[in-house]
Amino acid sequence: MSTRRQLVNKGRERKLKKSQAPALRKNPQKRGVCIRVFTTNPRKPNSARRKVTRVQLSNKKKVTVNIPGKGHTLTKYSKVLVRGGSVRDTPSVRYRAMRGKLDLKPWTARRRARSKYGVTRQIMIDFSNNIEY
Repeated sequence: MSTRRQLVNKGRERKLKKSQAPALRKNPQKRGVCIRVFTTNPRKPNSARRKVTRVQLSNKKKVTVNIPGKGHTLTKYSKVLVRGGSVRDTPSVRYRAMRGKLDLKPWTARRRARSKYGVTRQIMIDFSNNIEY
């Protein structure tokens, strides 16, 4: 433990927080261009083919980005909006593409749509029973 004299002379050192998404440079989102679209395998014990793309951001950084939801039409040179947020079971994927922005179309198969999938919330009303879904 430090003595009073040591604390007066030097003080305590502040711990710097490391960014979870360093390539975004403290921005909430960045635009990028797909360099390569491919699939990758998750870590044990999961097994699937995760859809990911390699993206060159507007600040010339290259990152691996997850494509959320089912199905997509991304190809090489497609433009995507990238946000932070890692995929737990997929190694080296720290970013996600935003659905419904630029070239990544929203996933319309959802009944209860959320903004993550690029579609505004749809309210369906069953008039026969007056129930709101």
